[in-house]
Amino acid sequence: MNKTIIVWIRKDFRLVDNPALFHAAKEGMVVPVYIHDDYEESSMGSASKWWLHHALNDFKNSIEKIQGTLIVQKGNPKDVLQKLLHQTNAQDIYWNRRYEPHVLKRDKELQAFFSEQQINIRTFEGFLLHEPWKITKENGDPYKVFTAYYKASQKHSVSSAVKKVTSIQASSKPVESLSVSDLDLLPSIPWDETIKSTWEATEKGAIDVFKTFLKNKLLHYEKGRDFPAEALNSFLSPYFATGQLSARVLYHYLRTKAEKVSSDAFEQQAEMFIRQLIWRDFAYQLLYHFPHTTTEPLNEKFKQFQWADGNEELQAWKNGKTGYPLVDAGMRELWETGFMHNRVRMIAASFLVKHLLIHWKHGANWFFDTLVDADLANNTMGWQWVAGSGADAAPYFRIFNPITQSEKFDKEGEYIKKWLPELKHIPSSYIHKPWEAPADVLEKANVTLNKTYPTPIVDHKAARERALEHYQHIK
Repeated sequence: MNKTIIVWIRKDFRLVDNPALFHAAKEGMVVPVYIHDDYEESSMGSASKWWLHHALNDFKNSIEKIQGTLIVQKGNPKDVLQKLLHQTNAQDIYWNRRYEPHVLKRDKELQAFFSEQQINIRTFEGFLLHEPWKITKENGDPYKVFTAYYKASQKHSVSSAVKKVTSIQASSKPVESLSVSDLDLLPSIPWDETIKSTWEATEKGAIDVFKTFLKNKLLHYEKGRDFPAEALNSFLSPYFATGQLSARVLYHYLRTKAEKVSSDAFEQQAEMFIRQLIWRDFAYQLLYHFPHTTTEPLNEKFKQFQWADGNEELQAWKNGKTGYPLVDAGMRELWETGFMHNRVRMIAASFLVKHLLIHWKHGANWFFDTLVDADLANNTMGWQWVAGSGADAAPYFRIFNPITQSEKFDKEGEYIKKWLPELKHIPSSYIHKPWEAPADVLEKANVTLNKTYPTPIVDHKAARERALEHYQHIK
C-alpha cells in the first residue's frame, strides 16, 4: 500500500458502490478530492446547489468515519489536480465516468494531458445501468424509440456493484482544504425552509427513502404513480442525480428479491420501477449521441416553429398563477420543495409549450434551476418529448387538457388543495374549474377571482386550436 491515489469525486457522494473509491482503497493510500469548477457549476440551479452543499457535508463526514479526509478545492480541475499530484507525490488519478457532453470533452482532454505526464488515469462506470455507447442497433446507430431500447437492454447484463468502502488509508502528506461553506452554495435569502423539511440530502437519507418505497409503495407503483395526492412515486431521483444512490445496487437488489419471493405482483412492479431506471439510461444515450439537443430540437423541422414571446405568461406559469389549478399546484410544489410529481410535470410542461406556445428551453431552464433532481439528460429528454421535437416524442396533436387531467388524476382535489391553500374550501365539484363556481360558492370559500386566485390566462379550446395551427406549418 505504498502508492498514493487521488480519487476525484464528482457525482458520486456515496460509500456504497463507488468503484473509483473502492479500487483506490484496495490499492493504495487515498486522497479523495471534490473540485468545485466555477465554469462547470455556473449552470447549476439554486436547488441543486442547496442539495450539493448538504451532500458534500454528508460525504465529508462519511469519509472521516472511515479514517479519511475529503479535500475540497475550487478552480480549474487540471490546475487543482496538478497541484495535488505535486503535494502528495501521487502517480494515479481515479474517477467515475460522467456523460454530459461538456464533461466528456473535458475528461478526454484531462486523460490525454495527464497520460503524457506518465500519470496513470483509471476511470470506472457506476452512474448508470448501461453506459450511453453500450446499447445500439446492429448497424451502430443509437435508438430513438424507448421500447426498442428497453427491449435491447434486456440482452445486456448490468455490471455488478462493488462493496461498501469501510476503511481507507489516508495519505500522510498535508493538503489544504476549503470548508464546504466556503463554496457559497446556500441561498443568501433563506427560501429553503420547506425544502429542508422535505428532504434529507444524505446517503442514509437515500437508503431510507428506498426502504420506504419498497415497504409501502412498490406494490402499488404502476397504478398509483400517476395520482399526485397518493405520492406513490419513489422520490429517489435527487439521490440518483447527485450519485448518493447507485442504480445498479437497486437493480440487482430488486431482481434478486423478485427471484426469492416468487411473487408475480412483486416481479411486475419491480420491473416497472427498473423500467424507469432504463428510461434514465435512454436519456443519457440520447444526450451522448445528440449533444446539441440541450438547446436545439432533435427533429430539425421544429427549428421552423414560431414560438411566442409571452414574458408575462411565462412569469405567471413560474409563479403558479395560470388559473388552471393542477398546473399551478405543481408549480407551487416545485417552488416550495424543489420537486414536482411526474404526471404533473408533464401537464405543466405541456401547458407552457402548447397552451402558451413558449419555447421549451425557458421551461427547461426553470426546471433546471428549481428542481433538486435537476439532471441534464432527463430534463432535455422530457422537454423535447413534451414539445414533440425529441426522440419517441408525444405527437404534436397530443395536447394535455389541464382540466380533464386534473379531474382524472386528482379527482377530489387533494393535491390541488395542499399546494393552493387559497382554494382549500372550494368543493371538489368546482376545484378543477373554480371560474365556473357560482358566486355564493366562491364567497363561502373566501375566493375572489383575479384577486385571491386568477381566472385562466388562456382559454383551453382557443389555445389548443392555436397550437394545432402552429404545428400544421411544420408538418
